Amino acid sequence: MLVDFFYHLRSHELKVSVKEYLTLLDALSNPLMAPSLEDFYYLARTTLIKDESLFDRFDRAFGTYYRSLQAKLPSKEIPLDWLVKEFERRLTPEQKAELEKHGWDKLMDMFQERLNEQQERHAGGNRWIGTGGTSPFGNGGYHPEGIRVGGKSAGNRTAVKVWDERQFRDYDDQIELGIRNFKVALRRLRRFAREGADLELDLPDTIRSTARNAGHLDLKLIPERHNSVKVLMLLDVGGSMDDHIGRVEELFSAARSEFRNLEVYYFHNCPYEHLWQSNRRRQMERFDTWDILRKFNADWRLIFVGDASMSPYEILQPGGSVEHYNKEPGAQWLQRMVSTWPKAVWLNPEPQASWPYRQSIAIIRNILQERMFPVTVAGLEQAMRLLSK
Repeated sequence: MLVDFFYHLRSHELKVSVKEYLTLLDALSNPLMAPSLEDFYYLARTTLIKDESLFDRFDRAFGTYYRSLQAKLPSKEIPLDWLVKEFERRLTPEQKAELEKHGWDKLMDMFQERLNEQQERHAGGNRWIGTGGTSPFGNGGYHPEGIRVGGKSAGNRTAVKVWDERQFRDYDDQIELGIRNFKVALRRLRRFAREGADLELDLPDTIRSTARNAGHLDLKLIPERHNSVKVLMLLDVGGSMDDHIGRVEELFSAARSEFRNLEVYYFHNCPYEHLWQSNRRRQMERFDTWDILRKFNADWRLIFVGDASMSPYEILQPGGSVEHYNKEPGAQWLQRMVSTWPKAVWLNPEPQASWPYRQSIAIIRNILQERMFPVTVAGLEQAMRLLSK
């Protein structure tokens, strides 16, 4: 079985060597760990993957391999996804439209009240914190404006807050296929300047100097030409952005290739008082947004990448973040960033036809002074043309 696992990792472009595979087998032959899936995952990652930047690729490969094994095992249990889909079929559009939106303040008060009163687990229903049903609190059900507590979303994406610690993964900047057009579009922003030591031959000046020197070779060197544009890229990650991972990774790879001076930070839905550079360590290694505002001067170009699809409360309301209590609304942080870096654009992977139907997109477009562009070749060309002025 582990031979299949070895070739499965290789098929996902993880260069696992035979020596590393034998090390894993040797570790398994000794009582180093309890026989659990989680422990095997960490042992396999430790012995087979030596580059931390490949951890996300290993996670995906491990997940697909595990799911393929699960599919081969018989089960008498009814999958939870079937129950959720059955619930969704029974709730008609008319019934969904009848559910009441409570508003931010009332919703928070109701949630606190339910926490104080509830003593047991609930499934279905329209009041308590539980699974399924039409209560504003819980998971696996439907409400047009609620708080998701634990578990997975049923796919409606209407929660205004999430009571759960979620794990995001970094975008892969090594994607090579299908990004040539993105590179060409981003190239419009590049500006070259000669920097550093004299390392490059200046052929015209060498010819002139040699001629003046009666034919004796006189080499002339000049500094290499480097792309002098400085780009600060802020990437939205997790939630609805999972639908756009492929396209964003292509854009990210193209940016890594085209911009020598590129700094990248992550946020979720809307930037607040902290940003981070590694999603695995985002709870431990966060960067104060004020420090970033002071670190990079106005010469930097700012590029947001995100679908801007969220509850309007996340932009306009203190405490509106789905993951923590933010003392200042996201709109205030966005305005500070746009003021600090006047040359700023927002790249949106969401289809442009859906923009008019998202209130949050309209709010962010207004803050960015309509400088929002789709993640298409034409959209990128427009954005780079604006940033190059």
